[in-house]
Amino acid sequence: MMRKINVICAIAALMAAKVMIGQAPPSAPAGPTGPAAEAQRSYTTLKGNILKAADKTPAEDYSFRPTPEVRTFARVVNHVTEAQLRTCGAVNRTTANDLPKVPAETADKAAIIDALKGSFAECDKAFASATDTNLGDLFDVFNAKRSRVGILWGTVSHDNEQYATLALYMRLKGLIPPTSEK
Repeated sequence: MMRKINVICAIAALMAAKVMIGQAPPSAPAGPTGPAAEAQRSYTTLKGNILKAADKTPAEDYSFRPTPEVRTFARVVNHVTEAQLRTCGAVNRTTANDLPKVPAETADKAAIIDALKGSFAECDKAFASATDTNLGDLFDVFNAKRSRVGILWGTVSHDNEQYATLALYMRLKGLIPPTSEK
């Protein structure tokens, strides 16, 4: 009986080793490493996905909403714009009066995308300002003191959530979201 168990264990170990040898280890990220670089890479990926989703969706689908209770595609894009202007503007210490204005959700696609690009420009500066040594700096956001790392990762998290909504809307309209393109 013990011999049978040893043989089974040896076979299982060989099979596992064969599977493990056939898999390439995950590649290390290109460029700088560390907490600030991780936030910057995540932000850059989401930025590309959100901009592609906004661009790829036809203008006539900007008024699409899956049910009457939820936001339109344009409103979701504008929500990303508003949130990024507030959070990244706080990190950049840009006053509310100096931030670009967000168009109505009924504005044309070009105006909505221009505003989105403006919010990404604000976030580009905020994320570029992050270093591993200044992530603990505090800022006034939403009537509270928040750390740079909290604001930046909160922006990434929020953008990820909103991208998921945009991708779902795209799927419902028969479009392939950027992260599913081959």
